[in-house]
Amino acid sequence: MTAAAYAVPAWRVVLDGKDLTDKIRPRLLDLTLSEARGGEADQLDLRIHDHDGRMALPRRGVELSVAIGWADSGLIEKGRFRVDEVEHTGAPDLITIRARSADLTHPLRTRRERSWHSATLGTIIRNIAGEHGLQVRIEQRLAGIAIPHLDQVNESDVHLLSRLGQRFDAMATVKAGALLFAPIGSGKTPSGIALPGAVITRRDGDQHRYALADRDTFSGVRAYWNNTPGANRKSVLIGESGDAKRLRETFNSEAEAREHAAAEWQRIQRGAATMGYTLALGRADLYPEQKLRVSGFKREIDETKWLIAKTTHTISGSAGFTTALELETDASS
Repeated sequence: MTAAAYAVPAWRVVLDGKDLTDKIRPRLLDLTLSEARGGEADQLDLRIHDHDGRMALPRRGVELSVAIGWADSGLIEKGRFRVDEVEHTGAPDLITIRARSADLTHPLRTRRERSWHSATLGTIIRNIAGEHGLQVRIEQRLAGIAIPHLDQVNESDVHLLSRLGQRFDAMATVKAGALLFAPIGSGKTPSGIALPGAVITRRDGDQHRYALADRDTFSGVRAYWNNTPGANRKSVLIGESGDAKRLRETFNSEAEAREHAAAEWQRIQRGAATMGYTLALGRADLYPEQKLRVSGFKREIDETKWLIAKTTHTISGSAGFTTALELETDASS
């Protein structure tokens, strides 16, 4: 029997500063942690036995901090989460606790109205971060982009950040007390540190699903702009004309149309090949935006440079500790 067969999953859950690991351990059905790179909050789900009715229901709004890993190699901190859903079902009696990234606080989700004029993207991101007491991690090239005009109308700061991320094909997220705005594929942590590349082999996994899309379905992206009401629309093209995808929205300037077209073209390139892969032995050290190489599959799969889009870590009594990866083509290569 291999050493890996003796690997023991390990985890820690702290509620408002109180370590509850020992209390929860004999009752835990499963712990699932999903990490995304932006646009959605990281999510923690706990399912706990309450057969004797002795487990108290946590209050909504309390804060959990979680670490996961293996007993022989230690734990990796996975951040803070705020409880926003609690469910009690039976029989048998079970408690389900759902918590989302504590950094995405209510003020970030409050709708507001304002405008920016003759600003840079860096100015806007720093403005939002400062209002919420967050540090700023914005890639230098993006920070200098001119934004002649931007309206925030009945829109939360989270939604605005997501919209800007879509416009510039950037990861726009709040994690570890920092607002991170960086090109997708930059391979950086929320603190701006480059993530180490990772390698996995086929023997590391239980199952996989590889899908190859016809990247020639679209030869490019065409976006339209018009800064004069009633005038004919003009267009910009990223890629080749052939069978270019046409964006529906009409933008306010040539620069804005070009930004949206370039971002959409990058997304199309990343979708050329996708792969889902479940690791039999979980890897808490894998994060979204990490660059990945695989081996032991078909030549086309092994030769593709991959980017982790999402990780889902699950610890349970029946399956141990597994990590499911959602991979896409690394278009930045």
